[in-house]
Amino acid sequence: MWLSGPTGNVRSISITARKILHASALVCIALVLLGFVLNWVGLRFAVEYSPELARSIGGVTTEAQHQRMESDYRARLDAMREKLQSTVQEIQKLESLKSRLMDIATPNMLREKVQSTELGKGGPLLAPKLSLPFFRAPLNQAIGQTASDIEQLEGAVYKINQTWKSQIEWLESIPNGLPISGNFHFTSGFGIRNDPFTGSLAMHEGIDFSADPGTSVLAAAAGKVVRSAFDPNFGNVVEIQHAEGFLTRYAHLRTRQVAVNAVVARGTQLGEVGNTGRSTGAHLHFEIFRDERVMNPMQVLTYRNH
Repeated sequence: MWLSGPTGNVRSISITARKILHASALVCIALVLLGFVLNWVGLRFAVEYSPELARSIGGVTTEAQHQRMESDYRARLDAMREKLQSTVQEIQKLESLKSRLMDIATPNMLREKVQSTELGKGGPLLAPKLSLPFFRAPLNQAIGQTASDIEQLEGAVYKINQTWKSQIEWLESIPNGLPISGNFHFTSGFGIRNDPFTGSLAMHEGIDFSADPGTSVLAAAAGKVVRSAFDPNFGNVVEIQHAEGFLTRYAHLRTRQVAVNAVVARGTQLGEVGNTGRSTGAHLHFEIFRDERVMNPMQVLTYRNH
């Protein structure tokens, strides 16, 4: 019996053995049903994410269930293989970029030594360290860890790819390319020399490439044409402004094939070797300036004659 308040009605409940049995039966039935539901949910989770646990609790008993599990994991592994293949292709692209970077950045005197594959090589034999989580962890955990490793590898490859591309773009913007194609000879270097007309000492602010008339003259780097004209001393002359304050001058051309304000890429034909201006024979006079100060082109050039 209980009283709900000072003015409330008195109520009474009769607890009998029959009511206790009914209540107990309902509680047991509810607990059994809850157990079945939890077991079913847990088993499905185990089948999906931990087949070892599913087998240990006896939840995978039919061939159809085994095939379904294998199919799910095979699909995941196939997706991972595709990612790995894509990563391998990116690495191959990086190797190509590396070769271009070495070709552009390696000085002439070292280029053939770097490319040589017949001379001595050595070093200890160290096998690559590969992570094999399949032998130390459940299959689902191994797949998750491997997928994470692949994502990190892809991120590292992407960063390297972007870094090398930016370095190559920077190198290609600097006038370190050969400004002439075909056969040629160096006939005059940078510095003090005897003037070919007067015989007196004079400063030669460039280098001369002697070649047959009509030989192609090429842009040593990407840039913008800031001068394309005839000069009494330089004859037909082209000047190109490059990145980092560099400027190149190509003189004594037979013909000029670019106009002022034209944007050119490395290797663009600017004209042909000629004998115009103050010149004793067909040749290309090549100069390099940086921040309006003349410099020895041999300090910048890296390409050799192919």
